[in-house]
Amino acid sequence: MDGMNRDEIKARIYSKIDELPTLPLVLPKLLRTLENRNSNVRTVADVISNDPALRSKLLKVANSAYYGFPSEITSLQRAVALLGFNMVRSLALSMSVIDSITGGGKLRSFSEEDLWVHSLVVATLMQEISQKTGNAEEEYEHLFIIGLLHDIGKIVFDLFFNDLFRKAINEGTENARKPLFIAERDLIGMDHGEVGGMLLKRWKFPPVISEPILYHHQDLIPEDIEGKTTSLLKLSDSIALKTESAEDPCLGEFLDRFSISEINEEDLRDVLNRLNDSKAKIFAFHRAMV
Repeated sequence: MDGMNRDEIKARIYSKIDELPTLPLVLPKLLRTLENRNSNVRTVADVISNDPALRSKLLKVANSAYYGFPSEITSLQRAVALLGFNMVRSLALSMSVIDSITGGGKLRSFSEEDLWVHSLVVATLMQEISQKTGNAEEEYEHLFIIGLLHDIGKIVFDLFFNDLFRKAINEGTENARKPLFIAERDLIGMDHGEVGGMLLKRWKFPPVISEPILYHHQDLIPEDIEGKTTSLLKLSDSIALKTESAEDPCLGEFLDRFSISEINEEDLRDVLNRLNDSKAKIFAFHRAMV
């Protein structure tokens, strides 16, 4: 990239990230409220009511076919009670990041719907596989956020390095053996995972969320990084990409490659079958988000 070295590229990306709007003011207050053991549905709903856009989206999600509740939910308190604090936290964080980074504008290099549907599929896979491995759901609320935001770096590239990013997409499309993240490194000097991790770290997301995103296209993960979640993201992303290309993924090969021993091929096939049944719900969830 014009002979720039990696540090110069990083500095340029950081300066671009700093031009982005900050996250909504309501978010820190909402997170504090959700973490307070004395909080209840009413106190959480009261905080959300201060952000009309977030209030509207949470009600849309609660009323979407993804959940399929039998009657329309018009009360924010009822929506919070039905969705649960963990999902409210996940949605508030994810939607705030999405709104701040896109600013309501359209992406120029690729389909926004494709990006978010893929990300929702990855988020769903991460949660489903985690449940199959016996992890408690409350321990892994961050999996939804990681899955939904794992490709957020692509939006940074679309906004600030559009010409180079388009070239990277074209290279990946013309040469099926050259993944997009390799083309990004060749042309821009970093891949979208690294940039997404940088963005979330800059916005003070905890390492449990930013680090798996930063490393999800890296072969070598530092020893001090929690590798299990990163492997889960790599596995879920690879399966999602295969299913999107209408290929039947070789699940045993994936399990070997990403070193996940807590789940077997039969359980993974069951997760995949349930995912196929959930595709219409995932599209409904996406429509409620935007």
